[in-house]
Amino acid sequence: MRTIVVGAGEVGFDVAHLLALEQHDVTVIDVENDVLQRVREKLDVLTIQGNGTSAMVLEEAGIRDADMLIAVTAIDEVNLIACMMADRLGVPTTVARTRSDELARTHSVLEAEDFGIDVVIHPEESAAAEVSRLIQRAGATDLLTFCDGHLNLVGMRLDKEAPVVGEKLRDVVVNHPKIDFRVQAIVRGLHTVLPGGDEVLRANDQVFVLTRPKYVTPVARMMGKGDISMKNVMILGGSRVGAGVADRLSNHGGMRIKLIEPNKETAERLAERLTDVLVLQGDPTDMDLLVREGLGEMDACVAVADDEESNLVACLMAKHLGVYKTVGLLSKVAYIPISQAIGLDAAVSKKLAVSREIRRYLRGKHVLSVATVHGLDAEVLEIKAEKGSKATKKALRDLDVPRGIIISAVEHSDRTEIATGDTHIQPGDTAIVFVLPQNVDAAEKLFGA
Repeated sequence: MRTIVVGAGEVGFDVAHLLALEQHDVTVIDVENDVLQRVREKLDVLTIQGNGTSAMVLEEAGIRDADMLIAVTAIDEVNLIACMMADRLGVPTTVARTRSDELARTHSVLEAEDFGIDVVIHPEESAAAEVSRLIQRAGATDLLTFCDGHLNLVGMRLDKEAPVVGEKLRDVVVNHPKIDFRVQAIVRGLHTVLPGGDEVLRANDQVFVLTRPKYVTPVARMMGKGDISMKNVMILGGSRVGAGVADRLSNHGGMRIKLIEPNKETAERLAERLTDVLVLQGDPTDMDLLVREGLGEMDACVAVADDEESNLVACLMAKHLGVYKTVGLLSKVAYIPISQAIGLDAAVSKKLAVSREIRRYLRGKHVLSVATVHGLDAEVLEIKAEKGSKATKKALRDLDVPRGIIISAVEHSDRTEIATGDTHIQPGDTAIVFVLPQNVDAAEKLFGA
């Protein structure tokens, strides 16, 4: 597949890297030679210095032969115009990053289709939504939804006091017959384990459990995460992510939210907009200020400033003061496992939000969504079984499923079930499948006609 990426900043670099790993022919366009130089040094892709809205530059990049254009510059207008031109020149799929949510609004004056855009990506909105979900689920390090919200994938780190530590997975299942769940993966150190029934759970394991929403709390209790009510939340940073988190949590009800923003004008604007949030102007890295404002009495601290080092430090300070849950926004994905090792409960990355969206369009048409969790060396596919596919021929216990592929759950026309050996996938059903990277093609073939 031939793909053009407009914008070579952090997000553009990450997208180009992902596409290159997927064996795409990639051309990256940017007006700045300095950022292109980093792309040339690190990635096996073509680069062109120029404006992504220029017809001449797009022609030089081979726009008429491209299968996809992804515009991820820092300027919304550039992304919109680049996609509009690509659509007019016959590019089948266009993807645009935008900071404004205007194109996603229902009954908006202008919609994405008016610009020839197939996919609109909002990294800040996606990050804010993820942080909000994590705050509402106190014991979770990760929380993803599948099958229109009928299933959750919950990540939790096991403390040494957790009651399931030292138990085999099959015994955990037997001892909790009223909870419908399945442990799909374990991150142990730097390794990902797709466990069998004899796998023994260890302290500091990060376990990923697939379950229904109503069982998330019982699963958390089972894993040693008590019932913590998130009533008091401090948000450090009034960025788009911080404002989005404050807005979502204030609508959730019952939470007292305090937001600290260093810029006076931004703080005043947020105070007018977020009427149920106490907005203060101040330095979110000022320890004395945070203590005076009651950080130690908070149930959760969310650090979402633009400086990720400040976010790390703020979360560590909060943990030192006894805050139950800390969530930090990080731009460097490589920092995420390190941050959790030194004390953060959860970390969120805008880059991961972008790559999750784009991965969906790198897969076959029957792949409905692709989820990735940093540190978990596996993809989670939401994939539709086509008529005549191998996956529909037999019950799972009799199906020849390649190693490195786990069929976790199936959404039938009338119900959703956690998969067992007796589960029989029907044409049109949607399956949740855990796949090691080298087995993605095999998984697609299993469900394709």
